[in-house]
Amino acid sequence: MEQPKVGIGVCIVKNGEVLVGKRLNAHGNGTWCFPGGHLEFGESWEECAKREVDEETGLSIGEVAFAGVTNDIFKSENKHYVTIYMRANWTSGEPVVLEHEKMIEWHWANWDNLPEPLFLPLKNLIATGFRP
Repeated sequence: MEQPKVGIGVCIVKNGEVLVGKRLNAHGNGTWCFPGGHLEFGESWEECAKREVDEETGLSIGEVAFAGVTNDIFKSENKHYVTIYMRANWTSGEPVVLEHEKMIEWHWANWDNLPEPLFLPLKNLIATGFRP
């Protein structure tokens, strides 16, 4: 029997905007999401958030805090994730696509004017009433 996987999404805030990236070659291909990835065995949520942001964008982020959680079922891809969202302030750097096989581009966006289409977990987070 399949078990849900645990994902971490990181809402990075800089000057009132959030960082979103356009996904490539994975479930949600062509949709916009926060940086993030799979929680590794023995890793804290904060450690995972910092590691994923560094691996995917090269950015430095400040203190990481819990922001929300979503239950995300991708019916057409037969995938199920519990996504834990963390929030962090940007501290330095410009976002660079470091995993070209997974991401097309990074973009700073106003929360009230996010690019479409959104990745299902981000849609679900918005539906909870979350605001950075």
